[in-house]
Amino acid sequence: MNTETATGLDKQTKDIVKSTVPVLEERGTEITKRFYERMFENHPELKNIFNQTNQRKGDQSKALANMVYAAALHIDNLEEILPAVQPVAHKHKSLNIKPEHYPIVGENLLMAIREVLGEEIATDEVLAAWEKAYGEIANVFISIEDQMYQEDENQPGGWTGFRNFKVKRKVKESDVITSFYLEPADHHPFPAFKPGQYITVKADIEGEAYTHRRQYSLSIAPNEGVYRISVKREEALDENPDGVVSNYLHDHVEEGDIIPISAPSGDFVLDTDDERPLVLLSGGVGLTPMMSMLESVVEWQPEREVIFIHAARSGKFHAMSDRVRSIDRDYKQVTTYFVYDSPEEEDEGKYDKKGYVDYEWLKSVVPTNDAAFYFCGPKGFMKAIYQSLAKYEVSEEDIHFEIFGPQTDITNS
Repeated sequence: MNTETATGLDKQTKDIVKSTVPVLEERGTEITKRFYERMFENHPELKNIFNQTNQRKGDQSKALANMVYAAALHIDNLEEILPAVQPVAHKHKSLNIKPEHYPIVGENLLMAIREVLGEEIATDEVLAAWEKAYGEIANVFISIEDQMYQEDENQPGGWTGFRNFKVKRKVKESDVITSFYLEPADHHPFPAFKPGQYITVKADIEGEAYTHRRQYSLSIAPNEGVYRISVKREEALDENPDGVVSNYLHDHVEEGDIIPISAPSGDFVLDTDDERPLVLLSGGVGLTPMMSMLESVVEWQPEREVIFIHAARSGKFHAMSDRVRSIDRDYKQVTTYFVYDSPEEEDEGKYDKKGYVDYEWLKSVVPTNDAAFYFCGPKGFMKAIYQSLAKYEVSEEDIHFEIFGPQTDITNS
């Protein structure tokens, strides 16, 4: 994989691109918001690929703005942006983004830069430099994604694009989370996955103008003979409507139905070469990748100490609690804690702490900062966990999380 493509840019081009760093830092999200508007106006068929809810929330615009800014900042050496490229490339692969999509993105991004900044700032010279730079950056993504597609295609039972899976079981886990156990409709082999990875579900829903694609973490250990996703019903909140796909899955998809899915993707995965204590923290539906990691580590590393912490609103919203308790009973190296912020009367004895996972409590139940920490959940939860781990002086290399949108949403104090 060749990522040193920016060496193909002349010094003048790189200098011009770097000169735009301050304005990208200030107005990057404004540019990328206009970019998405333009792209969907000119290519409405791409609404079949991109999550329109994330467009409304602005998460996608912020994530892209961060990427454009980082690329401009490190245009001399694109190796520097690889940590940011990898998770995005995984998402692109899971959505079936192909090389032919990149020129569409480039054209609309350049025009958005011109529209937002105006011709005095976004001169012909600036746009020409960015056109060259975008070509190099796109080649980095295309190269990485091509390698990922080939790996999917070449592994036993692997595939690219979407493959039909049948719902073998549908299990209600809590008042808001339901699990779907999936097996190939063609009964042919299918690959295992790494604990923490996700799949994309493609849903063609009656009455919806476009196909919807949503990513859901796999919530079971690999090699169980099925894939399992555990989906939270997303209800309307503030200006955001009900979750189209989550409600469709809850209300209309039953055992025996067919769901097209992508091959597993994602680089937020459990490192089983590390033998130090493992701390898994989750909030709400962020439980799903943690369950895959928990069910895997007890089988693969039976001597490794595991501390599992889950935060939920109350018992009614706590999924898979019985399964976690059974693992706690069966494996002496596992210690579990449940935190409820709004417990009800019938929850008495089912939780270890009322309120939230705060620094003082976390430090009291995790006796060392020399451990591997993995966490997932709502942004507010993740920000609090990140700040607590930073205060606990946990090494950055030991802090692992997955978030949609810019990492600064949780890493900024």
